[in-house]
Amino acid sequence: MRLTVYLAGEIHSTWRDEIKKKSLALDLPVDFVGPMEDHDRSDNIGEEILGEQPGAVYKDAAASNFNNLRTSVLMHKADLVIALFGEQYKQWNTAMDASAALAIGKPVIIIRPEKLHHPLKELSAKANATVETCDQAIKALAYIVE
Repeated sequence: MRLTVYLAGEIHSTWRDEIKKKSLALDLPVDFVGPMEDHDRSDNIGEEILGEQPGAVYKDAAASNFNNLRTSVLMHKADLVIALFGEQYKQWNTAMDASAALAIGKPVIIIRPEKLHHPLKELSAKANATVETCDQAIKALAYIVE
């Protein structure tokens, strides 16, 4: 059995690479998908597809439509969502993705440091599991496919 896992969370650090490398090292039968990790491409995709937009708000709206389309398609195909809430970046997209996954009945593992326990307590209560590290999320994946 192979699992497809959607990795929701900020695209500025290498946390996805860590999850992928450790899963590969354990030979876990997992394929990973997620948001566009090239920030410039994510910001410009609306204009790449539709052409130049008349202003920054329109450019952002066009890009958001295509980024949300990508997220929706990939998340619906996923068996599981892992949502990382880190300490360095704002987490609005992560919260939106985790909530969307829960709304469509996808199992969710939240990764968040202990210091974010309070602001994420309601979301954690709805998730299937909450852990504090990527290593703990890998252990949960390993247990699922055991």
